[in-house]
Amino acid sequence: MGGNKQEQEAKFWLRDPRRLEERLKALGAQLTQPRTYELNLRFDTPERRLSSSFQVLRLRQDRKIRLTYKGAADPLSAVSSRAEIEVEVSDLQTAREILEALGYQVIVSYEKYRAAYQLGEVEVSLDEMPFGNFCEIEGPSTESIQAVALQLGLDWEARSKLSYLAIFEALKKAQSLDMKDLTFLAFEGKIFSLENVRLAIADKS
Repeated sequence: MGGNKQEQEAKFWLRDPRRLEERLKALGAQLTQPRTYELNLRFDTPERRLSSSFQVLRLRQDRKIRLTYKGAADPLSAVSSRAEIEVEVSDLQTAREILEALGYQVIVSYEKYRAAYQLGEVEVSLDEMPFGNFCEIEGPSTESIQAVALQLGLDWEARSKLSYLAIFEALKKAQSLDMKDLTFLAFEGKIFSLENVRLAIADKS
């Protein structure tokens, strides 16, 4: 199983994810994925050819294993909008060995816990990252994403188009954090603030 699509999404930094989950349930959202651990491996060439052109090659394992390519994001879009090609694979280690045989290497690994809900044509994910809690809203258009954000009481102006790895890199640079991977163990005991990377809490009300 796989497919090509135009991925459109926005992220929101949360203070109270449990309260947002209750709002989702009250709106009749359907749980499509219970809280699940997720491991992501990001690949690139030794010269960082993909990163330098804002492309992504990722291997992800949660309840499934998927290989994903993402193109560069549209800088003019109000949300993160980029081409995405994704295919399900049967074995993470074998897929990794194929990519490494082609000259790619893992440049960073990152993990999170994710629960996902469907609200009409929009998917809402509740993500527990090593550096905080987020809501990711993905839909067919900017208007559909904004409509659900407002239904959930989120501040639209607080949205972020950055990927979690982009936030990670900005946070490391802003606070001189010395870690390679975005893992819960790496952040254990670390003192940091996402306000240093110009993120604002979206669920203030």
